[in-house]
Amino acid sequence: MTVPQFGQAEVALDEFEAFDAAAPEGFHVELINGRVLVSRAPDGDHDESVMFIGDQVRARRPELRMYQERGLTVPAYRAGRARVDGAVAPLGYFRGQPSWSDPEGVLMVVEVTSGSEQDADVDRVDKRDAYAQAGLPVYLLVDRHRGEAVVHWDPEGGTYRHSATAAFGAKLALPEPFGFDLDTSELA
Repeated sequence: MTVPQFGQAEVALDEFEAFDAAAPEGFHVELINGRVLVSRAPDGDHDESVMFIGDQVRARRPELRMYQERGLTVPAYRAGRARVDGAVAPLGYFRGQPSWSDPEGVLMVVEVTSGSEQDADVDRVDKRDAYAQAGLPVYLLVDRHRGEAVVHWDPEGGTYRHSATAAFGAKLALPEPFGFDLDTSELA
């Protein structure tokens, strides 16, 4: 099955919501910087990477959880909707929230690349910028195409002021409020 491609035309929030409601099972629909992005549901290696990170967060910060496949509003530049691979927040944070939740209490967003190099560029640039504009404190990208993990933090003025990179197998220092070295040996 071919994933539909969309041009650069901006989509209104109500148009996006109608498309999201009609999307077939197995596809994720997001609205990033006014563009609809459609991707297949992740594979098993993708899920294992998110779980591996979540387990490390929980071991060091037991009051936090990694919530997978959360829908977040990222309203800064344009009304946006991102279905993040992982959202780290205090236990119970999403209780009672709608499927597209307010990201205010989210401490870190995790994305794992999949699909084509062009799809990976969305995670590397478009989502990074949208998350910084939304003021999400930490953005962790597991870049399976490049074999590295990249952490961005300290958003200001719509961009992250700091970043650090580690090749898979090396430790990656996560900034506060995490303050531990992330093991990347099982990321794929």
